[in-house]
Amino acid sequence: VQLQASGGGLVQPGGSLRLSCAASGSIFSINYMAWYRQAPGKQRELVATITSRGSANYADSLKGRFTISRDNAKNTVYLQMDSLKPEDTAVYYCFADGNRRDYWGQGTQVTVSS
Repeated sequence: VQLQASGGGLVQPGGSLRLSCAASGSIFSINYMAWYRQAPGKQRELVATITSRGSANYADSLKGRFTISRDNAKNTVYLQMDSLKPEDTAVYYCFADGNRRDYWGQGTQVTVSS
């Protein structure tokens, strides 16, 4: 499985971004997908997960601002991020839980700054 993340960039506080993660390869082996993030000097943390049926879960601190979704026809998972704050600045990673191993995308930088 290969994961290609995109959509990061620089945005002002209060703005929005949508991240995309396109999966390719043995996607039938994926149980669920997720977004993680890692801010400078901090540990990587879970942002949101989504199952193949579209059931989503979020980190408590991000509920209401972030929305994870998927388009199975495009093998793509999205992360809509609204009302962004400077503390959302991080590298965002796409993740896939496979039957035999986990997979990570390359990460996309999100910077929230005025």
